[in-house]
Amino acid sequence: MRKILFALTLSALPAYACAAPVGTPAIITGIALPAPQQPEDARETLEAARAFYDFWNTGDRSLLRRAIAPGFVDHTPPPGRVAGPEGPALAAREFLKAIPDLQVTVTRMVLSGPYVTVHMHFDGHFTGSMGGHIGRGQTIHFIATDLLRVTRGRITDNWHLEDNLALQTEMGLIQHVP
Repeated sequence: MRKILFALTLSALPAYACAAPVGTPAIITGIALPAPQQPEDARETLEAARAFYDFWNTGDRSLLRRAIAPGFVDHTPPPGRVAGPEGPALAAREFLKAIPDLQVTVTRMVLSGPYVTVHMHFDGHFTGSMGGHIGRGQTIHFIATDLLRVTRGRITDNWHLEDNLALQTEMGLIQHVP
């Protein structure tokens, strides 16, 4: 079962930073903060993010088409992955070939203006193949964090970090020496 926990973290900001009228950037010691979102913008942003991570759980490309804009850019693709809209589709296909029971669990989602920061866990079993390596059923668990930019309800940009050391060690692709 997919678990999605949404966390809007405003408590760390001083009260006056949260008091700016909607659409007005707040200023704290000379640093402009993103303006709070209109409720409609927040709903569209969350729907795009939800569709994106549902795509990762299912491989359903209609969810990906609904989530990302035609001009989508992956700003941190690994070597060999295209940075455009086809990148996530190719990556998901490779992951699901290697880990057919892959599940993405979103544990934190924080909205700030047109950006969504998402922390997630990837879990499954390496029963397929990846990069010429055949899985033996190894348990896979690694974390990742995305920063998504959403415009008009579609993801236009993604910056991401994954714990590739944990993934490759669990898959037996590399030996981790402490």
